[in-house]
Amino acid sequence: MSRNLRILIEYDGTDFAGWQRQPGQRTVQAELEEAIAQMTGETVLVRGAGRTDAGVHARGQVANFALEANIPTIGLLRGLNSLLPPDVALLDVAEAPADFDARFSARGKLYRYELWNHLVRSPLRARTSWHCRGAIELDVMRAAASALVGQHDFRAFRAADCERRTTVRVVRRLDVTRAGELLSFEVEATAFLKNMVRILVGTLVDVGRGRLAPDIVPAMLATGDRTIGGVTAPPQGLTLMRVDY
Repeated sequence: MSRNLRILIEYDGTDFAGWQRQPGQRTVQAELEEAIAQMTGETVLVRGAGRTDAGVHARGQVANFALEANIPTIGLLRGLNSLLPPDVALLDVAEAPADFDARFSARGKLYRYELWNHLVRSPLRARTSWHCRGAIELDVMRAAASALVGQHDFRAFRAADCERRTTVRVVRRLDVTRAGELLSFEVEATAFLKNMVRILVGTLVDVGRGRLAPDIVPAMLATGDRTIGGVTAPPQGLTLMRVDY
C-alpha cells in the first residue's frame, strides 16, 4: 500500500524555469522527482501547492507524492537532501492522510515581494529583490493597496496566458513596509492568478513613483483592464513564504 508523503521545500528560483516540469528545462518539480527516483527506484509525480514561475523563490512550498518504499521520513529527508542540488532543499518530510493534496487542500498562501530602493544596486540582494532607484512614497502605496483587500475580480491583475476559469479571489492582507532601503510587500490570499502578485506590486510601485494616480487600482478592479495598470514586477523579488491548510 502506497504512502502519501507531504514535503516542505525551500528553493532559490534564479536558475530554474519555474516549478512545473518542462521538456528540456531545469525545474524544481523535475529535480525532486529525479532525486526520489534515484533514491527509491520509484517513478513518482510530485504535486506542488503552486506553480511558481521562472526566477521565483520559495521558503515554504508544499508538495505531496505517493511512495511504496517503507523508508522512514527522516531517512527520506536526509537521503533526498544529499541528492538534491544546492539551490533546493527539503525542510520536512511527513506522512499525510490519503486524501491530502498539496494543491487542492490548500486554503491560502502568503507571498512576499522585496524591492531594493537605493541609488546603488545591491549585489547581495540581486537574486532576491527588484532594484528601483528614486523616491517611492510608502503612504501613497499603502492607501492604494487598501483597495485590493477583500473579495474582488482580479482579472486585470493576471498574465495574458493565465488559464484559471474564475478570477475572483479574496485578498486577506496586503502589507507594505519599509526597513531602510528595503521595501516589502506581503500578500495573503485564498489563491492567486498567474503573475497576480507581480502585477499588484508593479502597479503599486508605479503609483508610489507618481507614474500612476492612486485611483488606478479601483479602476482596474472595476474595468478588468490590465493595460491601464503598472508594470509586471520582475520575478526575482517574489518568494512563496507559506501555504495554509
